[in-house]
Amino acid sequence: MILSHKHRFIFLKTKKTAGTSIELALCQICGPDDIITPITAVDEALRTGLGPQNWRRHGWFKSPRPIWKRRWFKIGPPDYGYYNHMSAAEVASYIGPAIWNSYFKFAFDRDPWDRQVSHYHFRHRGKARPASFAHFLDHDRRARLNNYEIYSIDGLPALDFLGRYENLVADFEHVLQILGIDQKIELPRAKSSFRPARPYQEYYDERTRALVANWYQNEIKLLGYSF
Repeated sequence: MILSHKHRFIFLKTKKTAGTSIELALCQICGPDDIITPITAVDEALRTGLGPQNWRRHGWFKSPRPIWKRRWFKIGPPDYGYYNHMSAAEVASYIGPAIWNSYFKFAFDRDPWDRQVSHYHFRHRGKARPASFAHFLDHDRRARLNNYEIYSIDGLPALDFLGRYENLVADFEHVLQILGIDQKIELPRAKSSFRPARPYQEYYDERTRALVANWYQNEIKLLGYSF
């Protein structure tokens, strides 16, 4: 997640949508007062000197971070402050209505059936005998992604622009144009080597196709995706 006071934007980072690549690109134009949240150590090595910064909050407050994501349940950054896949509601509660309503808010999403296959391979990276795709959907408690919850508030989209992963480069350039950024920024490739070249449709049968459609009704309706 990035909150840029310099360019007056809020980037909400969804999952399996090239979010880290977008974040690495945006870090290049951020100012010293902008908020850049921590990412994994491997990805931090790709943006040496460009973050994280200003993500900690000081003073007494209630962390919006769900209890199962806090430090004593999960290895990672402390739970006091802004974090990687922070939701729109959480960010808005931190910064208040003046900034939230005046800054340009954007995120990216992706065909849910394709995204789910990407998530499956990421979750099984490095495993010699990964579970089947159907078993993953049925039994992995982290199989279901929460992208819509990241960029919505009270069940409604809370963005000025929602880009598509399938149109990543053009939509990213569109965002830069809206922000008035003339600097040429290349999108690096991060976390892109876990998935074999195979059509996502081949992973599904009728049951799993319907299951994913049910999970992600909001994204499918909002962006008009079809299998």
